[in-house]
Amino acid sequence: MEDIKQNKMSVKPVCGLIWKMGLPMIISMILQAVYNIVDTAFVINMGEDGVAGNLALTFSFPIQLLIIAIGVGTGVGINALLSKSLGEGDTKKADKTVGNGIFLGIAIYAVFLLFGLFGAKPFIAMQCGGDTKVAEMGAQYLTICCCYSFGAIGFTIYERFLQSTGKTLFSTISQISGAAANIILDYIFIYPLKMGIAGAAWATVIGQTLSLCVAMLFHYLFNKELHNNIKNILPSGKIILEIYHIGLSAALMQGLLSVMMLGVNLILGTAKNAAMLQGAFGIYYKIMQFALFACFGLSNTIISVLSYNYGMGDKQRSRLCVKWGIINTIIVAAVISAVFECLARQLAALFGMASGNSGLEITKTVVWAIRIACIGYIFMGFSVAVQGILQALGYALSPLFISFLRLAAFVFPVVWLFTLSDSAVNTVWWTFPIAEFITAIISVPILLKAVRKINGGFITKKRRARKSEKEQAQAAL
Repeated sequence: MEDIKQNKMSVKPVCGLIWKMGLPMIISMILQAVYNIVDTAFVINMGEDGVAGNLALTFSFPIQLLIIAIGVGTGVGINALLSKSLGEGDTKKADKTVGNGIFLGIAIYAVFLLFGLFGAKPFIAMQCGGDTKVAEMGAQYLTICCCYSFGAIGFTIYERFLQSTGKTLFSTISQISGAAANIILDYIFIYPLKMGIAGAAWATVIGQTLSLCVAMLFHYLFNKELHNNIKNILPSGKIILEIYHIGLSAALMQGLLSVMMLGVNLILGTAKNAAMLQGAFGIYYKIMQFALFACFGLSNTIISVLSYNYGMGDKQRSRLCVKWGIINTIIVAAVISAVFECLARQLAALFGMASGNSGLEITKTVVWAIRIACIGYIFMGFSVAVQGILQALGYALSPLFISFLRLAAFVFPVVWLFTLSDSAVNTVWWTFPIAEFITAIISVPILLKAVRKINGGFITKKRRARKSEKEQAQAAL
């Protein structure tokens, strides 16, 4: 067994470690957003069906987010349990966690396969308001993405196997390979082969499957800290419960992204210029995911590093994980916010070639949405960092509560109020910075409570050694 002192998560300076591990995770998470934004850019620019295709993708997106949510949530639970087990030196438990993670990935895929076969069509029809063209395109796209979602789900599992042992570069390479394939295949399938929206779906699932294959290769070749045994795939109720003690909360948090997008779509559907607002929101939200997923990348790094050091009982490094995790996440959010403010027109221009005035009006609205909504990114970064800290320390409900505030409680009523105005096209985007600011304020006392747990809530290494010596003395008597 490798000495835990040799693991970089226990010895490297914390600030630099978070950046070193976090940057590959940021890239990896951002590349998850690339799949959807590339599909949208190619589809909306494919000609007279572009605007309808964009709406079809927008209505499909909540389920795509849900696939990511459950996969990532499960992966977060696996990551936290693996990192903690390795930090404690419990390799047997770590190996069982790997096997049960594979089992859970198979079970999750089975659920979405059934949804793709029987639920995709009615789900799209519920949102499209009787537009048969949008309904047909959306059902076609979503069915393919769900029925072949094993790549997306499997990658989120194997990615965490690599991240939990500090091999974040390998997970990033895996993600890049799939994203690059998606971009190339999107162009080939949609334009030369004229496969339309189905081509976008096939490009996505092929890219995701490639990422899974590369991640599996890296895991089985280089993850020597973990031992693979087919017997460990047999489900263990205890291990699964421990995974979802943290992972369920993470899945629900990510799932709230799906709920938020579905809810906002339905609310915007009641407003004047509903198609305009829904189309602009679908584009903006995918652009916004660059910022959100970048923050999630650092939040996941916090989970790995803090879980490991908390498992070791290192109070000082745990406190530093909290400090630098928050600071670094805010820095990333601030940089992305500044870039978006400066490049809002260029980002929206990716979607500016849709036919007719409606496409041009949508992209004009997207510029306005980006410039208003990114004001709240710094507050979003703080809240997401706090969520990662809470997950690493074993809290389940508190991070979920924070997500509920920023994605539902402060979003739905404010969006609805703005849609009552004749100027909703310009004002509705203020919903997001308002929700992020209020949530960040509420997150502060929750964070302070968690820090108190670090300061006095676990056995430090010295106390653990004294306890062991006392137990040995009692045994000798």
